[in-house]
Order: sequence, then C-alpha cells, then structure tokens
Amino acid sequence: MRLTVGQALVRFLAAQWSERDGEERRFFPGCFGIFGHGNVAGVGQALLEYGEELPYYMARNEQAMVHAASGFARMSDRLSTLACTTSIGPGATNMVTGAALATINRLPVLLLPGDVFATRPANPVLQELEDARSYDASVNDCFKPVSKYWDRINRPEQLPSALMAAMRVLTDPVETGAVTLSLPQDVQAEAYDWPEELFARRVWRIPRALPEPAALDEACAILQAAERPLIVAGGGVIYSGATDDLRAFAERTGIPVAETQAGKGALPWDHACSVGAIGATGTTAANALAREADVILGIGTRYSDFTTASHSLFANPRVRFVNVNVARFDAAKLAGTMVVADAREGVRGLNAALDGYAVPNAYKHEATALMARWNAAVDAAYAPQDRPLPAQSEVIGAVNEMSGPRDVVVCAAGSMPGDLHKLWRASDPKGYHVEYGYSCMGYEIAGGLGVRMADPSREVFVMVGDGSYLMMAQELTTAVAEGIKLVVVLVQNHGYASIGNLSESVGAQRFGTRYRARTGTGLDGERLPVDLAANAASLGADVLRASSVAELRDALRRARESDRTTVVHVETDPYADAPDSEAWWDVPVAEVSALDSTREARARYEKEVWSRRRHL
Repeated sequence: MRLTVGQALVRFLAAQWSERDGEERRFFPGCFGIFGHGNVAGVGQALLEYGEELPYYMARNEQAMVHAASGFARMSDRLSTLACTTSIGPGATNMVTGAALATINRLPVLLLPGDVFATRPANPVLQELEDARSYDASVNDCFKPVSKYWDRINRPEQLPSALMAAMRVLTDPVETGAVTLSLPQDVQAEAYDWPEELFARRVWRIPRALPEPAALDEACAILQAAERPLIVAGGGVIYSGATDDLRAFAERTGIPVAETQAGKGALPWDHACSVGAIGATGTTAANALAREADVILGIGTRYSDFTTASHSLFANPRVRFVNVNVARFDAAKLAGTMVVADAREGVRGLNAALDGYAVPNAYKHEATALMARWNAAVDAAYAPQDRPLPAQSEVIGAVNEMSGPRDVVVCAAGSMPGDLHKLWRASDPKGYHVEYGYSCMGYEIAGGLGVRMADPSREVFVMVGDGSYLMMAQELTTAVAEGIKLVVVLVQNHGYASIGNLSESVGAQRFGTRYRARTGTGLDGERLPVDLAANAASLGADVLRASSVAELRDALRRARESDRTTVVHVETDPYADAPDSEAWWDVPVAEVSALDSTREARARYEKEVWSRRRHL
C-alpha cells in the first residue's frame, strides 16, 4: 500500500483500540494540530485526506492542545487519548511543558512535532537550531527528558517499529506518559510501500495485574494487627475503576478513607467512611487521623509532598505503610510493604483475605466526630459573609451548590486547588479534576475542553484565577468553534494570590505578586486597568459579571442552562483565607536576611522542619 509517512501514520492511529474488562474503545478519537511548514504537507495533508478516519481539531496554542489531550486521557481513565501535531521550531517546543505535565501525571498523550530535513538539503532551514556538535540535533531533543518514549523517524522503514513501541508505552499503566515521535518534514511527505497489516484494526488490552499471594499475606498480617489504620486513596483508585470495591472494603472494615488530589471522589463526600482530603491541603479530620495512624494503606498513590505534608504528617513512631500500586516504583515508597497490583484487584484481594477484620468502634466514632466538625467548618466557609468582596471559599461554595452531582470541576494552579481539595464536596469519581502533579498555570480552560470532549454528557465548570487565565485563555475560541460548551468561572483578585500568601509566609512580603503599575519604588501603584471579562468576550465566549454571591449563583444558573461557552467573571477578596488544614508544606526560607519579616519566617521554619521524618 503506497502512502506517505504522514498518511501511514494517520491511518495507523485511526486503527488503534484499547480494551479493558471486555469494553473496547478507540484509542485515538482525534488529533489536535496547528500547521506550519514542518507538518502541513505531511501530517496535515494526511489529516485532510483521511479525516473521516481520524478527525482533526484546530487548536490555538500548542501547549494548550497537549493539556486538552491530557484532560481527555484522565477523564477516559487513560484508556483513550488524543494525538497532537505541530510544525518545527517554536510550534514544537511549545509542547514541552504539556509533555512534562502528562508524564508527571502519568497520562498518555502522543506528540508529533515536525522536525528539520533528515536529508539536510539546505541547512539551516527556517527555525532550525544549529548545533556545532552534531547536525542530527534539533530543538525536539528537548522532549527526551519529559517523554516516556522518544524517537526520530529519519527513514520511512523506521515508522512501524516506532509506532508499535509508542503504543506499548501509551497503553502500559505503569510506563505511560508523553510519547514523542519527531517527524522530519521531508520524511513526512516521502512515499513508501507499506504492508497492509500495519493498518489492520489492532486492540491493545490493558492488563489488570493481580497481587502476589505472598505479598497479600504480608499486607494482611500488618492490617490485622492495626488499631488505627487509615486508607489514602490516590488517582489509581479512580483510573482502575476501584471505587465500588473501595467503598465495600471501607464499609466492611470501618477503615476511614482519606483522598489525595487525584483520588478525590474515590468515596462520595458524605459517605460514613470518608474523612476527605489529606495532607498540606487536607481536612483537619484526615490529618488528625493520619498523625496517629499505626498503619497507612496507600492505594494508587505516589505520595507527593502535599499528600505527606513534606513527610511531617504520619507522626506515629510505629507507623507502617502498605502500598497497593500497579507501579513497583510507587509501591516501594516510604519503605512500605509492596502489593504490586491493579488497584481494583488489590482491594478485592485485601477484602477477601481480611474477612472478619474491623476497626474498633471507638475509632470509627472518633473519625465520624472529626469529620462532623470539619463539615461544619466547610458550611461556615461556604456561607455568604458580610464583606465588600466574597471570599474564594464562598465562590467555591456557590459553584459546588449550583453544579449537579455528575458535573465536573476543573482547576490546576494557584490557591484554588488547595481550597478545592479541602472544601469541594465531590459526589462522583469523575466529578473532581484538579491537575496537581505539575500544577501548571494555563491548564484549566484547555484541560476543561479535553474533559468535555471525553464525556459530553457532563457539564464542566472550569475554575481559573486571573493569573492562570492570562497565561492561556486561547482555547475559549476552540471551544466556541467546536461547539463544546464550558462554564468558566474566572476569579479576579488582581495578582498571584497563592504565591502572595506563600511569599508572605516565607517573609518575602508578597513581593512581585500584585498586578500594579510601576512607580518610583516598584510595582506598587494603582491596579492595572485590565478587563478580563471583555477579553473573554473578544475570544467568542458569552460573559456574565457577578459582584456578589447572590449574583454569582444567578449567573451560574444561567450559564448552566445555556448551550454556549460562558465565562462568569467575579472579583474576590485575596486576603480572606479558607479553613486551615493544620499541616505543613516545606518551602525553605532564606537562612540570613536583613529583613525582620524574613528572619521571623526563618525562625518559624526551623521549628516546623523538625516535624519532618524519614520512614525507613
């Protein structure tokens, strides 16, 4: 079958399927792209010719389209994703941040950056990096450290093996992340005689690793002896579809369940065993239990520093860890007893082997009482206060109230992810989508686009601060063009509120965090005359403005009823704090300074750092 490399690539991608538990789905339902001289005649021409097999979506920013693909992959439980094609040079390197986000979050995305001529007929071509050490180097080498698989296709003959390797990685729950196939522009347009079987329908089965019996026995022995165990549910619980099994296990044993950012929604917020978020942005209930827990059962978590409160949270000197994880790398963390298995199969194995085990009634009552106090604190934080501008917690409360149980909230960076983690009341495993592996400013709108593309049956509420909005708002235009409706809650507080709070905590006096005009003493003048609502309207979205919580609720109701992408603009008070998690996050403070604020912060830091411990 004589096709160009670009045509062969597109036809191969269109024929790939994934299967888990007997359910098959297309692995690549479409391809995002922005065209230039590095891909328009190759992959671009192929998408034109074979668009019925692999639909094309026009993006407005290369980084954003990778974020959208990541959002799509996460919403699809990593069983499906989108490809992304770019030209050479800046179009390619714009994707590097998106690649890092996908790999850190263990999300499959396929990146197809154009590259310089493999045949080198007229070096240097436009946008080529000249490296005196090697003519084979290009800017696409930047993708190597942030990709789980990287290859450059210098000859058509290399394409089949590279495609098979790419699919192996993309469909591996342990190894998945960004995959980059660098495509020299001349090779993309080169014709070759391909074997027809390359384009046959191919199904990649996603395995469910079973726990080793000996490992399960060891884990059960530790749990059988536990009096104050605590489950930490991570993203693996949701990706593996283990939420029903986790609920059954928690109900039978009475073990409280705390949730990481990626694991939030593993249990409904009002379930009797749920103690909410854990760690630096957690609930006081989960954190109080974590401090005294004698066994931590981590399921599908990678134990980030926010989850462990920088290794200060699990304070019981006799605490032991049992880690159920599909990746041995994560299962070994904190010197845990490793149960290397799919989360669903691991929980099922534990539930069967621990038949008859239950925590003491006094412990269950303690967890219930702690959670009742936290829920009262959330009620108070959600309730409208008598202040000129609403607090961010009031805005979150209004969105939580106006969204349905299957609706999805999307966020990524700033102070909102922390407030959402501790405050948001999730009722559905897919209702909470906060990117907090890379916490990338600008993910929100693009990620929300991918979420809605993956599941059009759900309303998607994107919560984005002014700082993240200014980083990347262009995909509002993509949503409008494609008729993919989003509700974007744009929170305006005239600066980097999250970093402002952090700056103040380390004695840096909110330096460089406010959007102000420059004066003779720095950026401390009047607020900038920026109208982000007008900007959103200029990108094609409908815009509603709210100046109070009552107006916000009305605007959210109207936005939900609309069939168009709508931006709801609301100003908030950046100094109104949410309830405290009573947990620490390690950000080093300058050891010497002439500033009183920094010296005071250093003194506090030196006290806090002693709470950090090694788990060996």
